[in-house]
Amino acid sequence: MTEYAAVVIAGGGPTGLMLAGELTLAGVDVSIVERRTSQDLDSSRAGGLYSRTIEVLDQRGIADRFLAEGQVMQVQGFAGIPLDISDFPTHHNYGLALWQREFERILAGWVDELAVPVLREREVTGFAQDDTGVDVALSDGRSLRAQYLVGCDGGRSVVRKAAGIEFAGWDPTTSWLIAEVEMEEQPEIGMRREGGGIGPVNREKGGGPYRVVLKETHLGHRSEPPMEELSKALVAAYGTDYGVHSPTWISRFTDMTRQAVSYREGRVLLSGDAAHVHPPHGGQGLNTGVQDAVNLGWKLAQVVTGVSPDSLLDTYHAERHPVGARVLKNTMAQVALINPDDRHEALRETMTELLGMDEPRKRFAAMLCALDVHYDLGEGHPLLGRRMPDLDLVTANGPLRVFTLLHNARPVLLNLGEPGGLDITPWADRVQLIDAKYVGTWELPVLGAVTAPTAVLIRPDGYVAWVGDLTQRGLADALTTWFGPPTVA
Repeated sequence: MTEYAAVVIAGGGPTGLMLAGELTLAGVDVSIVERRTSQDLDSSRAGGLYSRTIEVLDQRGIADRFLAEGQVMQVQGFAGIPLDISDFPTHHNYGLALWQREFERILAGWVDELAVPVLREREVTGFAQDDTGVDVALSDGRSLRAQYLVGCDGGRSVVRKAAGIEFAGWDPTTSWLIAEVEMEEQPEIGMRREGGGIGPVNREKGGGPYRVVLKETHLGHRSEPPMEELSKALVAAYGTDYGVHSPTWISRFTDMTRQAVSYREGRVLLSGDAAHVHPPHGGQGLNTGVQDAVNLGWKLAQVVTGVSPDSLLDTYHAERHPVGARVLKNTMAQVALINPDDRHEALRETMTELLGMDEPRKRFAAMLCALDVHYDLGEGHPLLGRRMPDLDLVTANGPLRVFTLLHNARPVLLNLGEPGGLDITPWADRVQLIDAKYVGTWELPVLGAVTAPTAVLIRPDGYVAWVGDLTQRGLADALTTWFGPPTVA
């Protein structure tokens, strides 16, 4: 018997969970297919959230859940060169040290509250799509019928392979061992010149267990190396293995760098690691995937519900593929920069000096944090295509933050001019119209202060789709492009 869901998501990791939440907020029926029996991870994987990701969670009203369990700190770095963002114009001018297993647990709690069904202990094994939908085959022999299928099933994505989407890029040249272990002796804490190092899993408490990352002398091929390899690597790097024992997990990663040439094939889309893989340098992987999901979610919801034409989905690839490509390039640069020979060390010293200057620091830090993302929406005000700042507004009903307006993932037309001066009656069922005042400087990361606009149209993902005034020039076109044709009275 074939069951139905408007959207099937293959993979219940961070990207899949975020996408499921976004779709559910928009009233779309969604099912997650997840191979794990529970949300538990046996490994730490990603180590934290960056500023823009915290902003995205704040836009949905759930950032405090993560802030309560993580450690607020300056975690940004380019190839280990620290980058302070405490002077950035955002309420979240910091990073959050929080292991992926904790992030997933908290995010899954939110998704559970939204009553999203998760089909556990099964995987998507293939699909067949036609003009009206997708038949999704599951590993337990069942099938699901959906309007759209989204592959959030990781770097080895079955969905991407079945869709025939090329995964272009570069083969691995270097590998690292990574593990969570106990040690009988106190290890040397800190980063190593060639990358990696040793640190406590509980960064606030200190002590064991420890997370160990070590560069291998030769490219490793087995995905799960034995304990003996870790011990030998510790001796080679430190002269001792510190009495390493009781591994929670041991694995390896490489600098393989690949990106799907298209994020869409008909009714099948890719997001997160299924769309792009790269070394973890700079800590951008999980963050990029979550932001992929927030870009895709509202667009897919509007297409499923008939508000917008199917062509809106093409903007997902157009906007997110360049962002992913830039992440791939900067992680490759970081891997090259940590090469321990003297020539690369000279380059590293030069980069350290360069990134100690304000302008380069701001540019690189904003890139890593995704605070500088600029979608190409044409010429116009500097805000166009960029994230909307979380301004502290004054309204007739009292103070109000911009991000509060986005909690339900609905677009907002913010009128900062004469109250009642804008009329969007044909879109009133889809777009919130808010009259407000803001007294203060409009400041964007990297760009600095910009001219205060009279009105801005904010998409559900927090990016600005139109900037104008009470003449409403271009507003109807922007509303139609992003939120569907006007309703006929």
